[in-house]
Amino acid sequence: MNKESKATIAYIAGRLILKKDTSSIYDYDQAKHINMSGEVNEKNVNIYNYDKRCHYSGRNSGSNYSLYNYGEGSYINLSIIGKSFNGYDYNTSSYFSGSVNNESISLYDYETSTYSNYSI
Repeated sequence: MNKESKATIAYIAGRLILKKDTSSIYDYDQAKHINMSGEVNEKNVNIYNYDKRCHYSGRNSGSNYSLYNYGEGSYINLSIIGKSFNGYDYNTSSYFSGSVNNESISLYDYETSTYSNYSI
């Protein structure tokens, strides 16, 4: 999963789990804030990543968000379970999982076997 998609998924998961409206996420790997804006709620996601200059949007179909990444032209599935999340990135054919603790978000990418950390 590319760094922009990781940050975007962390942002969406953080907003959904914390029920917090924010316009950026801090990416510790890149040592910078990434600005994003848009709607994130239990039914719909429609956001714009200013760093990547692309939209991510989708709907909740029960326990799973099917998100379309307009920058890559592919889907990302995202499930929220309590303070944890997991899913699948069709662009890289890889799974990911993560958790939210206070305002810290950790995402594990199974493609690269690495953790990425964020603050929202």
